[in-house]
Amino acid sequence: MTDIPASHDELVAHLSNELPAWLPTQRWFAGKDRDITAVRALTWTTVLDGDPLLIHLVVEVEQGDRTEPYQLLIGSRQSQLPDVASSASIGLDSGLTCYEASGDADLTAPLLDLIAAGERVGGLSFATEPGAELTTGLRAHPITSEQSNTSLVYGRQYILKLFRKLTPGLNKDLMLHRALREVGCHHIADPLGSITAELDGEPWTIGMLQRFMPDAADGWVMATTSVRDFMAEPSLPPGELGGDFAGEAERLGRAVATVHADLARALGVEQADAAELDASVASMLERLDRAAAAVPELVEHVPALREALGKVAETPLPLPVQYVHGDLHLGQVLRTLNGWLLLDFEGEPASSLAERAALRSPLRDVAGMLRSFDYAAQQLLVGRPPDPESTAWAMSWAHRNREAFCDGYAAVAEQDPRDRADLLRALELDKAVYEVAYEHANRPDWLSVPLASIVRIMTEGE
Repeated sequence: MTDIPASHDELVAHLSNELPAWLPTQRWFAGKDRDITAVRALTWTTVLDGDPLLIHLVVEVEQGDRTEPYQLLIGSRQSQLPDVASSASIGLDSGLTCYEASGDADLTAPLLDLIAAGERVGGLSFATEPGAELTTGLRAHPITSEQSNTSLVYGRQYILKLFRKLTPGLNKDLMLHRALREVGCHHIADPLGSITAELDGEPWTIGMLQRFMPDAADGWVMATTSVRDFMAEPSLPPGELGGDFAGEAERLGRAVATVHADLARALGVEQADAAELDASVASMLERLDRAAAAVPELVEHVPALREALGKVAETPLPLPVQYVHGDLHLGQVLRTLNGWLLLDFEGEPASSLAERAALRSPLRDVAGMLRSFDYAAQQLLVGRPPDPESTAWAMSWAHRNREAFCDGYAAVAEQDPRDRADLLRALELDKAVYEVAYEHANRPDWLSVPLASIVRIMTEGE
């Protein structure tokens, strides 16, 4: 554990008392489904001393039988607070006000300079990637749309992702970005630096710096804009709409297949055996049972879901498995002038460390993107009275783009993902079950989206 000046010990203790009420108000906190029973400080480092003060804090959040580590940037000023969101303020019993400092440019600017200089501060190590040369002295602003992590944009040049829920060792996101860079993958933003914390004598990745793409378009925004245009002109054939997305969906499929091929080239491929298929089924069924226990609306679908998920054990062998993205959707891709980029290779935020680190069939990423097309199609319908005609028209957009994505993927992978229909269907249903649990805990108004998809997938037999 990193020592800090004695005057800060009491501050950290006060923070630990306040955080159980404060953490659930933060978008990136993943434990909103349970009450917090305790918060304990694991390690802390004074990054900047004086006024203003910046402390890097790692806490262990206890929620019944579950404990998870999170990192925080804690700022404090004796003068007037900076212009940060009101939700960032943490009022303490001592009367002192601290705040989550990712929105304070005066406190986040030094993080880039420390990476560029390769400094070590207490238990924190800042480093550049081989060959990276960084411009220093840039101020940062946070990306407000992000949820499970926090990203800071420095000028128009760099983006620093701070992993909120921490995992031991080298973070998968940084590991896969390094591997893809080494084989010259053109569908990622190159990693430029990292921040590592020492916990229990082991290095943990807490931040990753990448090149920022200021002119890139967000995949989710592009797709949902297309849906809006599509819904506004129901009389026009999809191909005649100015905002038709099918061409981009096809190019995105090609990009995802290329990344899969590059990951296989960099890190290898293995073949799953029958025991691994059985283990996958057991994991899916366990997820289903947990979700059904929490979400009453899912219960009526459990028997059919168990049957569909069980078909994974009947998948013809050999089945290649490898490192994949793990949480692929339209919000994880950017369209640049040169093509599509994939972001955030951590895996599903709510999945266990073992699940995120496991080798998977590339079809898991395909299923995730197919689910995202469903989400994009239905997002305009959330909160509205049921309208079968609008729903059918929206799902025709989803079908067109799902097919285009698979066409593009098949053209590069030389194997059509639709050829393994039962496996792809089961993986998509498993992802929908995950979404049911997530929406129930975080966005109840959106629960109808994955529930409707479950009914559709099982009815159509896709």
